Amino acid sequence: MALRQLASRAARVVTTGVPSLAIKDQLAPACLRAGAARFYSSEVPSGFLFADSHEYAKIEGDIATLGITDFAQACGDVYAPLSGEVIEANSALVDDPSLVNTDPYAGGWMAKIKISDASEADALMDDAAYTKHVEASAH
Repeated sequence: MALRQLASRAARVVTTGVPSLAIKDQLAPACLRAGAARFYSSEVPSGFLFADSHEYAKIEGDIATLGITDFAQACGDVYAPLSGEVIEANSALVDDPSLVNTDPYAGGWMAKIKISDASEADALMDDAAYTKHVEASAH
């Protein structure tokens, strides 16, 4: 349900031109997987940047694709790792929200934003640093 709300809110901004969501703030309260937290698959893809709260950004020019990592497959709040204006919501999540769990780095992305402050990416971790962060969190 929360993912539907996120997709609807982001799509409304894209289609109506209503001023951007406060995307640096909370994207949506989300219960992204029922039950206990999922075990982490050790594959952290390269080419992404990661927040310590387990959101990711894949930056291409001034556009970032945002989502949650494979490690963050539990109930909780989802935050955007970068500031910007939502330009696209992943409408596929409306019909199949499980993509967030089953394909988090490709089909399960949540939103694309036009980045407003590229320097915020400097505070994010690359794949090697994020892998170490996850391993340390597991202990």
